[in-house]
Amino acid sequence: MATDSKRRLPFHRRAFLLLISLSWALVACFILFQYVRERRYKVSSLDAVLQLENVHLLDMIERPQGLDLDPLVALDMPDTLRVTVIGLDGEVLYDSYSEESGGSAVLGNHRQRPEVAAALATGAGYTIKRLSESTSERYFYSARRGHNVVMRTAVPYTYSLYRSLRADMGFLWFILAVAVVISIIGYFATRRLGRQIERLRDFAERAERGERIECGTSVARDEIDDISNHVIGLYAELQKTIGERDREHAKALHETQEKIRIKRQLTNNINHELKTPIASISGYIETIISNERMDDATRTAFLRRCLSQCERLGKLLADVADITRMDDGREQIHRERVVLNDIVDEIAEEVAVQPAERRLRVNCDFEGEVAVVGNRDMLTSIFRNLASNAVAYSSGRDIFIHMVAEDDEKYTISFADNGIGVEEEHLPRLFERFYRVDKGRSRKMGGTGLGLSIVKNAVALHGGDIEARNRVSGGLEFIFTLRKNP
Repeated sequence: MATDSKRRLPFHRRAFLLLISLSWALVACFILFQYVRERRYKVSSLDAVLQLENVHLLDMIERPQGLDLDPLVALDMPDTLRVTVIGLDGEVLYDSYSEESGGSAVLGNHRQRPEVAAALATGAGYTIKRLSESTSERYFYSARRGHNVVMRTAVPYTYSLYRSLRADMGFLWFILAVAVVISIIGYFATRRLGRQIERLRDFAERAERGERIECGTSVARDEIDDISNHVIGLYAELQKTIGERDREHAKALHETQEKIRIKRQLTNNINHELKTPIASISGYIETIISNERMDDATRTAFLRRCLSQCERLGKLLADVADITRMDDGREQIHRERVVLNDIVDEIAEEVAVQPAERRLRVNCDFEGEVAVVGNRDMLTSIFRNLASNAVAYSSGRDIFIHMVAEDDEKYTISFADNGIGVEEEHLPRLFERFYRVDKGRSRKMGGTGLGLSIVKNAVALHGGDIEARNRVSGGLEFIFTLRKNP
């Protein structure tokens, strides 16, 4: 198909050739028509002059008592005018160029002469450039029928007469000039049209190859431009829509694969996390069973360790349940109006009853009521897990909850402590599931490694995001946003 298109003349050239052919054919027809029409008019004008002369001469020779040729013979005729009187039977009665007037034997019968035959049939007739048999010259003949005879006048068909009867060629040059102008205008018009056609053809070829086409709209000068711009614009929008659809599809596929990967990773991590407490519980119970003589104090200590590991298992399962609920039940989560001031007060009370060595002071500077539409349990888990993290790992004495910014859509809140902070290399991974900065200490403190991951998911479910950074003055700070109505 591409080869055929290359062999063909471009559209604008074919259109130009067609336009030129039609234009010049029309010009040729008009020139021919005008030439014939003007020549016919000039011939008719000359014939009209000679016919007036025929009428005048007929009035001179036709009398009520009969035909009288004497006035005609005595008339002083111009040398360029030939006068012939012909009977209705075709015999020549008088000819001004003949040596013998009325010499029918010399001139012969004129009944079949075209102009005479037309005069006998219709009353008048003429012949252009007919050779005279008697004088061997060419004449313009004009004949008119009277009551008794046919009067014929003739003038020699000279070059001057030929030029006077020829159509005026001035209009021809004018028409040719007009045709040239039309051709030039037609060339530029078809070239511009051809460019639009080529633009559409290039667009079709690029669309067939699946190339990306930008909606570069050209200036619309006519309907063809409008159609070109509209078609290309529609295709560009279609490409954009398809691209967005593919990106959304790829994103959804990536999210699905990521969920599968995270669930697989979560399952593996859970299995790993469960092994330690289960192994500890099994070991303590086996030791108790195998030592029947174990004293009560040792047995009680082992049972307390089993209870501690069971509590750890319970907390791990609860955290896993929260993570799973956030991943799979985003649309089913119950939402209501929640006042964050009340949650902060609850957290402050919980921290206040911690043992003295783990007790921190909660400092909140919320001015007035801070309320959002969300799930109370998940919002509580944000502040509780951040507080638990500070209590367990910060080694600080204070928690600072500060309103960083507020607008019509969201709150930006800071949750910080004045502890030891963490090394910079750990900051990007703090929100990963089961990630621990100090694994030994985390397990000793009973941590599951899911607290900050729960915080991040809960914040995301409320239309926000969260980041962690070390404070300049010491300690770890979490900056997160919560939408007022996610």
